[in-house]
Amino acid sequence: MKGEAWVFTGVALFFGATTAVYGWFAHEPAGIAALCVSFVMSSLVAAFLWRQYRRGGERPEDRKTSEVRDAAGRRTYFPARSYFPVLAAAGSALVGLGVVEGLWLCLIGFGVLLPGILGFAFQNLGHPE
Repeated sequence: MKGEAWVFTGVALFFGATTAVYGWFAHEPAGIAALCVSFVMSSLVAAFLWRQYRRGGERPEDRKTSEVRDAAGRRTYFPARSYFPVLAAAGSALVGLGVVEGLWLCLIGFGVLLPGILGFAFQNLGHPE
């Protein structure tokens, strides 16, 4: 994960510098907002990858001297049945419709989307691995 973390850290730094330069020279709010969102999203991915690297340690892909057989036996847990993707998709659709139709539908969408996102994040906490 260390290589991926460095890549996304570089992307975040690029968007941060680009946002600063663009904000200094061009006073257009749409471009500044788009660059800020790009910076925040790439920073979130970089932070997640650094956290996973610190938590899980080095993978065989991170070492130059490793071989293919070094990765054998590593397993991850994926739940067989989960309703959280359905909740997240329905919530996202309702939020999108709420932006067009009205605030009340957008608030309902956030109410459906939040449990879906939290379920994705915390559904594997009880698993031993």
